[in-house]
Amino acid sequence: MKVILKETIDTLGIAGSECEVAAGYGRNYLLPQGKAIIATPQNKRVMEQARAKLELQIAKEKKLAEEMADKIKDVVCKLTAKVREEIYLYGSITTHDIKESLSSQNISVERRSILLAEPIKETGEYKVPIRLYKDVEPEITVVVKAEGRQEK
Repeated sequence: MKVILKETIDTLGIAGSECEVAAGYGRNYLLPQGKAIIATPQNKRVMEQARAKLELQIAKEKKLAEEMADKIKDVVCKLTAKVREEIYLYGSITTHDIKESLSSQNISVERRSILLAEPIKETGEYKVPIRLYKDVEPEITVVVKAEGRQEK
């Protein structure tokens, strides 16, 4: 099923673009939520007329994402966890833990925007990218320390 996106969806594309989606996904989610319209010749013409407005909206979103990137690129998340054998964590540090740490620093990001390839299972310092927009991915530093250890 071909649809035209009314808003930017990370997995599909930016607002105003035409893309192919599974029929059930389009029929049961995108269309009822108002996130897309069916790609008919008439709807294509309407979206072409609205393209200037969409391009302005995209530029605003990208500018906001770049401002946010400047704000968070030097952020350090300090997390503590129980360890065994000096460096191995009993559990792991996940995107949820990183999101909570950022929230405590008054930085709001979606959990799915945190691009952690796999959970962190050892103490140390890690660079974790955060996708704020299509090409805007600043890296934050996540420092994992053993619980109860004194810093020198």
